[in-house]
Amino acid sequence: MSKNSNPNYFRLGAFVLAAIGVLIAVILIFGSGKFFKKSFYLETYIKQSVTGLDSGAAVRFRGVKIGQVTTIGLSGDTYEKNLPFENRRQYVVVRMKIFGDEVTEDQLNHFIKDNLRARVKSKGITGVNYIELDFVSSATDYPALPYSWQPEYPVLPSMPNQTDEIISGIQKFIDSANQMNIDSTQKKIDEVLVSINTMMIGDGKGNEGFIRSVKELNVLLTRIAKVTDKDELNILMRELVGAVTSLRQTITSAQGDTASTLENLKQVSENLNELSRIASQSPASLLWAEPPPKIVLPMNGTQSQSGAQK
Repeated sequence: MSKNSNPNYFRLGAFVLAAIGVLIAVILIFGSGKFFKKSFYLETYIKQSVTGLDSGAAVRFRGVKIGQVTTIGLSGDTYEKNLPFENRRQYVVVRMKIFGDEVTEDQLNHFIKDNLRARVKSKGITGVNYIELDFVSSATDYPALPYSWQPEYPVLPSMPNQTDEIISGIQKFIDSANQMNIDSTQKKIDEVLVSINTMMIGDGKGNEGFIRSVKELNVLLTRIAKVTDKDELNILMRELVGAVTSLRQTITSAQGDTASTLENLKQVSENLNELSRIASQSPASLLWAEPPPKIVLPMNGTQSQSGAQK
């Protein structure tokens, strides 16, 4: 009986070994890149919830997969076992396997100075989270989490995920609203509205307000529109031209009279100068000199002839 069953067991064992060999060959063929690819480990510390992030989740740099999450745990279980529970920081420790040549500590510190940070992100609406590595300009607003233990792997600082940032901003707004003095603000708003109302309609004490000023301006504009009517404007222009002409004639006449007056004054001044010269040279001649010749007035032609006959 045992002789007949031995070949069956042998065949079964050979089949199992062959299946195992095929399985190993498939794993080596299709997974050789992962088994033989160079890699190194990083870890990051997160203070917020990492719900949706599991071991095996992708690690991406600007959307390109460069590794995967290996373990997720708490710093209290990993590094702070010897500390009292109330003194533990209880960070979430996320360890990542990064494919590629290992980055030295100096290179990593240089990247950190250039604001390289790790952040939990959600993949679409599926709720599946992954770790995103990127250079973030606002990284200086979020200092690296402090720790007092010696990390097992190089540490890359993290940033809060975008959902937490939004929730935090909403919470800060609510806190600010709660601290705001609503009654005082309402009172100030009422005072401003009263001032605006007074400025618009006046206060009845000499301040007529903008509305009254606008009405008066409208009346003035209406009057100006009437004055600038075509017929009335022509009449006004003719009267203006006549007034200018009359003023010009008056000025011309005044200039002629002024010239004649100045000539007479000049003649009188010359006579006085001559009289003064004679008086200074021969004062006696003013008393003893012969009388001046008789002045003959001009006559018409008839009288002149009769005078000549005589």
